[in-house]
Amino acid sequence: MLKIDRRIRKSQEAIKMAVIELMIEKSFDQITIQDISDRADVSRRTIYLHYMDKFDLLDKLIEEHIDDLRELCDSTDDDADYLDMGLLWFEYFESHYLFFSALLASKGSPFFRNRFLDFFLQELANSMPEGSRPKLTDGENVDIQFLGAAIVGVVEWWFKNGKPLPPSFMAQRLGALLERNLEAD
Repeated sequence: MLKIDRRIRKSQEAIKMAVIELMIEKSFDQITIQDISDRADVSRRTIYLHYMDKFDLLDKLIEEHIDDLRELCDSTDDDADYLDMGLLWFEYFESHYLFFSALLASKGSPFFRNRFLDFFLQELANSMPEGSRPKLTDGENVDIQFLGAAIVGVVEWWFKNGKPLPPSFMAQRLGALLERNLEAD
């Protein structure tokens, strides 16, 4: 893996944090490169060295978190249950509170919500029994769509309400619901 110079890494982190903070304050459409530059305390040129525009920046930021979540799922034991997965997810969400609250609970991006939903749909499809993975039945497809949307809705609710319950409780409830609905067939 290529090691990134510390100054470059610091600039990129400042830029990412700036856009997240700005998204909490106003809609993404209202944010300018100058706003990001001012907040991150870097030049506009520095931003353009790393990103084509603010959309590229947002896309890379989203992709980074989706990749992290995917790695988290891939690193679990094959016998991990829905409660274990839910706990990993909610602990990750909590440790990246600013990012998720900016994109889910405030003036976030519909693009992110779709990517977030796609991630859960893929994880749910991967959790189906081996024999049904290549070609899911119509019923399994409906179940996965329903449960994926439900997971995203629960996560949105959790952030919009200021994380009123601990990750362990959320994981327990979500795990129980997934188990009940996916193993009912």
